[in-house]
Amino acid sequence: MSKRLIIVNCFLLLAAFTIFASCSKQEPQQKTVRQKTERNITIGFSIDTFIIERWQRDCDVFIATANSLGADVIVQTAGNSAENQNKQIQYLIERGVDALVIVPKEADSLSDVLKLAKAGNIPVIAYDRLIRGADISLYITIDSKRVGELMAESLTARVPEGNYICIYGAQEDYNMQMATQGVHNVFERYTDIHVLAEYYTPDWNFDMAYSKMSELLDRGSIPDAVICGNDALAERVLHALAEHHISGVAVAGQDADIAGCQRIVEGVQTMTVYKPITILARKAAENAVSLAKQNTPTDGRITIVMNNGFMDVPTILLEPITVTKENIDEVIVQSGFHTKSEVYRTVQKQG
Repeated sequence: MSKRLIIVNCFLLLAAFTIFASCSKQEPQQKTVRQKTERNITIGFSIDTFIIERWQRDCDVFIATANSLGADVIVQTAGNSAENQNKQIQYLIERGVDALVIVPKEADSLSDVLKLAKAGNIPVIAYDRLIRGADISLYITIDSKRVGELMAESLTARVPEGNYICIYGAQEDYNMQMATQGVHNVFERYTDIHVLAEYYTPDWNFDMAYSKMSELLDRGSIPDAVICGNDALAERVLHALAEHHISGVAVAGQDADIAGCQRIVEGVQTMTVYKPITILARKAAENAVSLAKQNTPTDGRITIVMNNGFMDVPTILLEPITVTKENIDEVIVQSGFHTKSEVYRTVQKQG
């Protein structure tokens, strides 16, 4: 073999080795890309507290729906602290979640941390409560103004004149502000309704609702009807009324929690408002997955926008329903929200 042939063969061998080595270096990069594409979507779910009964139900339905769509969920609860919620949302962003779903503790407290989400191209859904002053992708909620109207309409139908007291929830909760507007819209139709007091309970503190109601009763402010921010507050208001031996007061709440429903069939609480939270949680999960995959919501019922002080936010509004003793079987039991044995348990015990 000539020297020239040996050199050519060596050159060809070296070239083949170089091409092989180059292909070997690219293979791990291709696997990394494939693994990233095929991994589960991860959704961060941030909630202010689980103290209120309904929030655990929301969370359970949300997780089950997201899991069924191939998504993982990281849940963070802030212990009723806006500061903690900001830190936890930052943690979720740093974890690299693909979407954020947030029940805000305070409507105006998240604008700075959500700038980080925007910079990371992470879509944000405001769940049940509007996030104000921030760039968010979607707001999905129950029509809170209508909730307030239903509570007031139900009580004014029974008590069209007389003294009213309103013991609302947390004022920083935007939904409570909207519900208050709904109550006022109805009260404006009645000239013989006198509102003795309106009070917001910080952090939805049930004991403060009881204390305020007791204080008003001690001062001689005896109501004919009381509108409460939710069923848990209604329970404490009713407790204060019972301690003062005052009966026959019409009392409204919302959330249709099991204790509230039991009081309605007992004839102790006048009404509650059922909010279709199972549908709400499912739609939030479906839209979170769609936003994470396609950067667009999936729901065709987005027909309105709501301005949050920063932008017009695409909004899904679900309708609330009045619940009374007359329709509780139809609305609560037949929908599967609570079972008949649960709703009527205290009545059966009394019987």
